[in-house]
Amino acid sequence: MTTRDETRAETPGGGAEPVQRPPAEVRYAEELAALRADDRDPRPPGWELSLRAARRFIIGDAETGISRKFVGNPSLVDRALVTLATSRGLMLVGEPGTAKSLLSELIAAAVSGDSTLTVQGGAATTEDQIKYGWNYALLVAEGPSTRSLVPAPMLRGMAEGRLVRFEEITRCPLEVQDSLLSLLSERVVAIPELTGPDGMVFARQGFNVIATANTRDRGVNEMSAALKRRFNFETVFPIPDLDTELALVEAEVTTLLRRSGVEPPPDRDVLEVLVGTFRELRAGAGEKGGSGAGPDRPSAVMSTAEAVSVAHAVGVRGWFLRGEPGSAADVVACLAGTAAKDSPEDLARLRRYLEQQVPRRRGPQWKALHDARHLLAD
Repeated sequence: MTTRDETRAETPGGGAEPVQRPPAEVRYAEELAALRADDRDPRPPGWELSLRAARRFIIGDAETGISRKFVGNPSLVDRALVTLATSRGLMLVGEPGTAKSLLSELIAAAVSGDSTLTVQGGAATTEDQIKYGWNYALLVAEGPSTRSLVPAPMLRGMAEGRLVRFEEITRCPLEVQDSLLSLLSERVVAIPELTGPDGMVFARQGFNVIATANTRDRGVNEMSAALKRRFNFETVFPIPDLDTELALVEAEVTTLLRRSGVEPPPDRDVLEVLVGTFRELRAGAGEKGGSGAGPDRPSAVMSTAEAVSVAHAVGVRGWFLRGEPGSAADVVACLAGTAAKDSPEDLARLRRYLEQQVPRRRGPQWKALHDARHLLAD
């Protein structure tokens, strides 16, 4: 018998292979089904759940056994859902690693039952990847037709009445971003190659767009004022307190380690040191022996998502190399790849933190972290 976390997907050969990360509608299929069955509240046109049920799915409901999936301000979730029930798109902005993509995935799963209609923004993203393209073999053989048309996520979302996710929209060239203008205002995709009713695809009820953008990407390809007017902007902030962030990291890492074949759960004391380190580095601790936000903050992203990634590597390293949970020494060994991605100076900042700030902390794991500072690569 397989659990929900061991969801398996059919392969073309007819067998089944474990999926590393199933989409939210698969991971939480039982909860979504239960919410749909009990949902008696009014639903916006085209939605699979009411706003109240979608809210419970995202922020959890202990009384009905719905798990909490997004650790953040519930009012942010409320505003996001209300925005999507209107004709305006939703733009989630914030520091990298603040769970903007997770929130957009959860909302799409709750509203449309499908979070996979996604455009991944980047320098190479083209308008064809947003709207539609062509099967050129059929196009040459038969000419333009619905058979040779290859719908992209935006066309599918409009035709099926579903939410479309546009990840890292500011990484796209401006002319690609502005291809959304008519989609969001006129709610129609024109296909000039086709004639008759096939040449226009009108958005069905339930269609809307959730876009995400990192604040560190501002200035890369700044959105036009016209496009900004078609979105409501919501900022997703980092987790404010240590206990909440620690609990989230522990839950996520436990799941990841189990999927990686690591038998023991993570050591909570080690996780506390790891999360505390990330929070202090994120705040800029270490400048001339002081603490608080300042110029000694690494330029690399010291987010909760990065903390989960490092904790996962710590557990894998400890189990497969020594047959035990990861230690504080493993934290040091795994930190360099996170803290020194963007600037060589970040490695010096991390070294100053280990040498100056960590000795001030009390506890055996903090001492072990300080003792292992020599493992930091030069």
